Order: sequence, then C-alpha cells, then structure tokens
Amino acid sequence: MKKNMPYGSWKSPITPEMVAAGSIHIEEIQSDGESIYWLENRPEESGRIVVMKFSNNDGEARNIIPEGFNVRSRVHEYGGGAYTVNNGIVYFCNFNDQRIYAIKPGGEPTVITPAGGKRFADLLFDPKRNRIVCVCEDHEIDEGKVINSIVSISMDEDHQIIELAAGHDFFSNPRISPDGGMLCWLSWDHPNLPWDGSDLWVGSFDQNGSIYNPRHIAGGRDVSIFQPEWSPGEILHFMSDQDGWWNPFSFRDGKVRRSFKQEAEYGLPQWVFGLSIYGFFDDSKLICSIISSGKNELVNLNIVDNKVTNLSNAYCEFSYIKVFDQKVYFVGSSVNRPAELVQLDLKTGITTILQKSGVLDLREQDFSNPKAIDFPSMDHISHGIFYSPRNTVYESDKNEKPPLIVMIHGGPTSAASMSLSMKIQYWTSRGFAVLDVNYSGSTGYGRDFRKKLNGQWGILDVQDCINGALYLAETELVDRNRMSISGGSAGGYTTLCALTFHDVFSLGVSRYGVSSLKSLADDTHKFESHYLESLVGPYSQNEELLTDRSPINFIEKIKVPILIMQGSEDRVVPPSQSEILFQFLDQNHIPVAYILFQGEQHGFRKAETIERALEIEYYFYSKFFGFSLPKEITPVEIRNL
Repeated sequence: MKKNMPYGSWKSPITPEMVAAGSIHIEEIQSDGESIYWLENRPEESGRIVVMKFSNNDGEARNIIPEGFNVRSRVHEYGGGAYTVNNGIVYFCNFNDQRIYAIKPGGEPTVITPAGGKRFADLLFDPKRNRIVCVCEDHEIDEGKVINSIVSISMDEDHQIIELAAGHDFFSNPRISPDGGMLCWLSWDHPNLPWDGSDLWVGSFDQNGSIYNPRHIAGGRDVSIFQPEWSPGEILHFMSDQDGWWNPFSFRDGKVRRSFKQEAEYGLPQWVFGLSIYGFFDDSKLICSIISSGKNELVNLNIVDNKVTNLSNAYCEFSYIKVFDQKVYFVGSSVNRPAELVQLDLKTGITTILQKSGVLDLREQDFSNPKAIDFPSMDHISHGIFYSPRNTVYESDKNEKPPLIVMIHGGPTSAASMSLSMKIQYWTSRGFAVLDVNYSGSTGYGRDFRKKLNGQWGILDVQDCINGALYLAETELVDRNRMSISGGSAGGYTTLCALTFHDVFSLGVSRYGVSSLKSLADDTHKFESHYLESLVGPYSQNEELLTDRSPINFIEKIKVPILIMQGSEDRVVPPSQSEILFQFLDQNHIPVAYILFQGEQHGFRKAETIERALEIEYYFYSKFFGFSLPKEITPVEIRNL
C-alpha cells in the first residue's frame, strides 16, 4: 500500500545531485585510427569540458586534457567544433583565452595561436598541408566590430594564419574533399540565422593552399543548408529545406540533385558548430538521425534504391552521428537511462556501449513515462510531452489534482524530447505533473511549423503553452489553480510574456530570460543581433513592436509570484535584464526572488548551481502551492511574501 501524501510533498529517490550528474553531456565524436574521441562536460568541475579518448587496444576511456584547460569555443558565444585530432595529436580551443593548443600523447598542451581577440571554431585538420582549417571570429580589428571568416593556421613554427574565405557575416562547416583538392563551406548574412537561409560554396585549393574559383552551389536567403559532407567517392552531400523539410541532396557533375524526399527533418537548427546527423556507410548509403512527427529515428538511407531502413529501437534520441570503418557511433538517449556513447557494428548488428554519461541506482518504475500529446491551439494543432506524477511509495488523495509545471525549451527553435530528463523526473517523483511543450517554432515538424513563429514571438508560443496547460486542466489531469510556467533564455521570455499578458498561470520561473526586447537588440552578440527582425518584425521601421512585446514595459500587469535566476557572466542575455525586472516587481509589491549565480554564463554548468537552482525552485513552489517540503531546504529570500 502506498502512503497518502499531498502532491508536491512526496519524498523522492531522485536527488539534486542526481540531476547535476545527469547534466553531463557527450558530444562531437571523432575518430583517429583505432581511437575514438569525444567531448564530455564535467558539472562537478565547474562545467569544464574535456576531450575523452577510447582506444580499442585497452578498451578504456580516459580524459586527455589536464586541469586548468577547458575545451570550449566562444565563436557565436555558443561555440562548438572546439577540437580536432590528427595522428594522435589533439588540437583544441581553450575557453579562458580562446587560443588553440596542441597536446601530444603523454605530453602537455602547447599554444598555437597568439594572444588577442581572435576566436576559433569548427576545427578541421588538413594533413596534406599540415595545418588547421577553421572558422575565425576576430574581435580585434576594430572596436565594437566583429569579423568572421574561414582561415588556415599553419603547424609550421610561425603558425601563420591565412584567410581562405571572407566577405559574409558568418561562416561554418569548412570541409576538405578526400583527395585534399577542394573545400566546401557555408555562409549566411544578417538578418538571417543559418536555419533561415544559408549558402553552400565550393572552391579549389591552389598550390599555395589558397582558394580559387569559389562557386555557389545551393541555398539562398530563404533556403537553409545543413551539414555539407564529402562522401568517400568525392561527392558532396548536404541537407536542404528548399521544399519544406531538411532533405538529402548531392552535388555531382556540376549539378545539384535530390537524393531522397520525405516529410522528415534530416537537419537541425545550427546553434552550435560540430553538429552531425549523418555519416557514410558507402557512396550509396547514409546513416542518418531523422525527426518525423517529433519522433527521432536512426535509419539507413539507400539513395540508389530510394529506401529507408530503421536501425535501432533501443533509443528515442540519436545525436552526433559518425561512421568509421562500417561502424556507426552516436550518442543514444532513452526514456529511462542516461545518454550513452554507442558503437553499432553495421555488419553484425552488435551494439557496444563505450561510455555512459551517468549510472543511476533506480528502477524503471521510479520514472514517469513520457506521453506525446497533441492539442488545439489558435488555428493549428500544437504538440507536447506530458509526464504524470509517479512515485513507488506515495500517492495522493483521489480528489486532489497535481500541480503542473509547463516547461518551455529555448531557442526558440529547439524541441522537447522523450529522452530521460532527470530534471523532469525530479519534479514528477515529488508529485508534480510536467508538460514539455513543442510550441510553434519548434524543430521536428517541418519548415512551415518552424517559421510559424516568425513575427509572432511572444504571442503564438505563449498561446500554445497556455492552451496546452488548459487542455490538461480541462481533461482533469492537473489542478487548474496550481499551474506554473518555467523556461530559460527564449523560454524565459515566453514565460514572462505568459505572466504579463495573461492570467492563466499561478506563478512562474525565469532563468536568464529576456524581459526587454529593446535591450536584447542593443546588447546581444553579433550572431543574434538581428534575430528579432524575423521573430518580432523589422523593428528599425517600427520600434513599437519591441515595446509592445517586452514584459518590462507592462510590469504593472504581473500579479503572480516570479522566481528569477541568472548567471553573472551571461553575455547572451545580460544580468541587467533580470535585475531591472526584479527591481520593478519588488517596487510593485509582487512576491519575487532573484538569485544571481556567480561565474555562470548562459545556461548553468556548475554542479552546485544546478543543485541549488532546483532546491530554490522547489522551495518557491512550496510557498505558493500549499504543500510541506519532505525535508528542510535552505530558504531563499522572497520579497513581498
């Protein structure tokens, strides 16, 4: 028999420490001979990122980056593509100084690039010319101006940096053909972001290693290109959303050809460098991670026979796909296990787990199972993943309905996933219901759904979240009077808009959320400096749009408690956004708490921050949802309580 306790007050086997441990991420798989490499972040080391190496010779995974170094690029502020490997030598960007270092097996890092304002990403080694080819973001040319380009960095003693491609606002994905004769790359210009529209280029190397005869291959202002790659047979493949979905294309014999057509996403919004959703088994077969109707699958795509075969049902999410020596490597996530680095032998079908992101001493019945739901919203159907409360020891009175937390992903182009989220399980095991919303603008439902948010940010996303919550209340799955909305970054903005312009939610939690669009437009970094032109509108012509969509300008409409959490070193959404919001709410006598986490940036990375942020949020809910905490939590000051 289960013990009867009110929702929210259940004692849970899932601790904040487990959630922090579950925040370890495995990313950016690479190969070098018999060894496999990847990046792994360390929340217990203040979010430091290291390069891990797995050798088939000894079957062990080990970190090769010594203390004091953090493998992370700041290009576009979000980084990615921060390392490459050649002949056992790892070349990596160090976060603190943004310089590139080289580390030989058993050695110490030696610096390659000079000190200054240059940042590097999307690193690729060019063995034919003994150099690195990468994206360069130069902050030292002119004060306040940032110049992006593709460069080469010689591994000779002088480490000369030479520009290979320039003249556009942004660059990514430099990839060298197998014979070393050609280079492809992507570019795009303001106001676009890469998922809005980008251009694919191909150029040839001359005898000095410079690029000549650059040719535009595909893409444009309204067509997004994703992940150009050369096949073993020197054919250039890429994903284009020219017909509404990121689908496979190739460039051969001077012509662009469609490889396969499907209403599925063979691509992702390129927020970071180093993303990879496919690799080559051979010239006719691509091993791909695809998203169809919000569901992620690993498939073998035969572009000659026009056939797709599912390869694995053991996981619900597949990322960072790489194929080496007829084996596919990926990060696999399931509904009840932490993410794993997986090797799938395509000949035998045997799956081997090379690394786990964590080990949980929990049973399957300790987890709430995700349930995909669709619900009407405005003039369309929106989507979400619902989790009901679940605990093996406790239940609540049948007349009580659980409190609801509506979770808003960031981006706003990201997507909710069914893979195990220890953060969500933290709440469901304590007696909360959770709705993870794939609102308009989310990825996985085609370009039209992704672009549906254009001009409607702060309106359509908010309505989708509201309608999802009301749908659950009307079907009596949650308590209509105890509904919270919670989000970070773009999700924080949606949260604040919902609390400002509507009266559906009882309280809200904003993590590094946008409160002023005008401040965001003025203060944010180059990569997103024109993002609002698509999300809100051409504000250079109508600044009233920024005013009308900014919660900070209508602070008097907020009548419910708000918890605000922020990183002190956030350069995407500066702390000033949260500080001004807090001051205004305090002056208006609204219950509010503001917590500034020192040293944190855009997204919390330190284990102690992740743990404390969860406890603060739980404490905050207990004060306004009317339940007792199962154990004491260090209080946080709530003004006007």
